Amino acid sequence: MAEQLYDIIIVGGGPAGLSAAYSAWENGAKKILVLERDREAGGILQQCIHNGFGLHHFKEELTGPGYAQRCYDLVKDKPEIEILVDTMVLSVNPDKTVTAVSPAHGLMKVQGKTIILTMGCRERTRGAIRIPGYRPAGVFTAGAAQRMVNMEGYLPGKKIVILGSGDIGLIMARRMTLEGCKVQAVLEICPFSNGLTRNMVQCLYDYDIPLYLSHTITAIHGKDRVNGITAAKVDDHMKPIPGTEFDIDCDTLLLSVGLIPENELSRGLGLAMHPLTNGPIVDQHRETSIPGIFAAGNVVHVHDLVDFVSEEAEIAGKYAALKAQEQLPEDVADVKVEAIDEVRTCVPQHVRATAEGETIRLFMRVRKPMKKVRLTAKSGDDTLLTKVLPVAKPSEMIAVNVPAEKAKGHHADWTVSVTLTSSTYLVLSLRSLNSSIEYTVSR
Repeated sequence: MAEQLYDIIIVGGGPAGLSAAYSAWENGAKKILVLERDREAGGILQQCIHNGFGLHHFKEELTGPGYAQRCYDLVKDKPEIEILVDTMVLSVNPDKTVTAVSPAHGLMKVQGKTIILTMGCRERTRGAIRIPGYRPAGVFTAGAAQRMVNMEGYLPGKKIVILGSGDIGLIMARRMTLEGCKVQAVLEICPFSNGLTRNMVQCLYDYDIPLYLSHTITAIHGKDRVNGITAAKVDDHMKPIPGTEFDIDCDTLLLSVGLIPENELSRGLGLAMHPLTNGPIVDQHRETSIPGIFAAGNVVHVHDLVDFVSEEAEIAGKYAALKAQEQLPEDVADVKVEAIDEVRTCVPQHVRATAEGETIRLFMRVRKPMKKVRLTAKSGDDTLLTKVLPVAKPSEMIAVNVPAEKAKGHHADWTVSVTLTSSTYLVLSLRSLNSSIEYTVSR
């Protein structure tokens, strides 16, 4: 395949990549290439056969494959959009050249006016959390077990323990129960669950599956095959408390201990990376530290809802298309966005302010669960917006808009911070030289 020039090259053909491609097409991009390493587009959603997807984005409850199909249907008949599957991207260069390899085309190099990175995320493995013990068969990540059961028709075991209460782990607790397996316990090192509330109810409580909060695994037993684990309660520093150990019999251990953005290509590019999200630092258009290279979805920060992934990808697709057509408005200031104290992360990490102004959408995660919170936006003494939230949880994204008419005019350098000002409030402040915008969460 000879080197070709595209308006936009999208790395990753999951829901983010497909949504970005459709948005780019809607905004005038004439030649779009999507590169997907799997045998078909759709990403991880292909193995998520449960429902609950699409309520925000498509206004309809869909299964994972159903959501992926909706995204694919939007782009499949567009002659301007080319999708290559079974294609592994080897490198992306700052000059927007992409080197990839596939059985059909061999080694190929393509050139883009802009690039969108939508590689998604991957699971942490046993090696990342350093559980002592032998290395027997029967230890899987929850996602690997999900693929085995839902796509390949194999059961990983019959007597299950799950470490971590992330959404994939919770969903697999229900899935394995429905397959006739016995889920002995779900263990969570944090004092709160890291899954969505609906998954806690529908996957654990409805099936009477025990959940041990503030617990971890201190040993895995068995040489050829797992035959049990030792669990223990942890202290405030997440260290096992001596004397609290107990054993649980099992033949399978599933790990649901967090997701990591898939950013080897991003690091190879030399993009500025955020230490907490483990993804590229982006502006409100999802443009990275290298002009013309955009990133969206789980590769930027891990989402709890695929609907938000599509929403962010559509932003990236729109502005990558405008960038390729040299239609982006010139920015007049760069506003820093910094999350501190009780709010752990905020994306975008900076805002390129324009003279015309635009709505700025911020995505935040808090450090710990809080109830009865009020979100208020202020500029000096002026209230920009207020929003009441019954619950704020680390596992659930908080998304708010700074309206264009309110944000317009704050073109000096800003420091955006989220800080706990008292036992009552969480404050997100966007400070310029003369005024500030504050998001206040009360509890």
